Amino acid sequence: MKLISFESKGVQSFGIVTPSGIIDAGKRLGLADLRAALAVGALPALRALEGEAADHALGAVTFLPVIVHSEKIICVGVNYKAHMQEMGREAPAYPLLFPRFAPSHVGHGQALLRPLESEQFDYEGELAVVIGKAGRRIARARALEHVAGYACYMDGTVRDFQRHTTQFLPGKCFDRSGAFGPWLVTADEIPDPSRLTLETRLNGAVMQQAPTSDLIFDVPTLIAYISTFTMLAPGDVIVTGTPAGVGSARAPPVWLRDGDLIEVEISGLGVLANPVRDDCPA
Repeated sequence: MKLISFESKGVQSFGIVTPSGIIDAGKRLGLADLRAALAVGALPALRALEGEAADHALGAVTFLPVIVHSEKIICVGVNYKAHMQEMGREAPAYPLLFPRFAPSHVGHGQALLRPLESEQFDYEGELAVVIGKAGRRIARARALEHVAGYACYMDGTVRDFQRHTTQFLPGKCFDRSGAFGPWLVTADEIPDPSRLTLETRLNGAVMQQAPTSDLIFDVPTLIAYISTFTMLAPGDVIVTGTPAGVGSARAPPVWLRDGDLIEVEISGLGVLANPVRDDCPA
């Protein structure tokens, strides 16, 4: 099942993507958003709606980030071996974690904003994991039971701001610098997240390509580790890291520019595509 967050005629909702369009589940279930649906365990109720008539054409809505108001967005740095090597880093003993804020990403098809303050706007295609069942100190063997589903993520990074200190936060949280979508594919359709293939394309050219089996810390390990220090709640997002091929590691570097199109495709999850635009002065 594909679940989408969207806006139509100024009203935000969420729904089910079908071959004929979007079934507006928010309207039918009386729930504010997908995060609220996950919090009340509404996946069975959503599946019961799958046969109903579509309310919206897919091309007639504005895509929103899969989870519009995540309580926690926890990203993982340096989590593919080849990317670790291209960035000149040592293998980490524990996951390297940093947060993103909800305003820092947009939905599928929406413009990414290249900040005025930097020329070093980089791309990072990643697999995002959306939590569906709350848990603390989750055992690795039971970790996937807490996953609602998966989505594509573009962890846009402002490299010079990232490197101002040892903390990544400034380079990762510029408004509208990342993207999340186009939809969530429920975990029953992705029984093993380590058997996917990720590809990032810039203006049609392949820049990154890797199997998720190359993750240093896989999805169950990340869930188990993160849940030792914080309660994972429905709608929380774990962004699992990017493979080799980022723009900053190329010679010469490749930075995102106004007019570019960046795409992240993950097998079974679809294609997240976003144009790049220069930000405007406030």
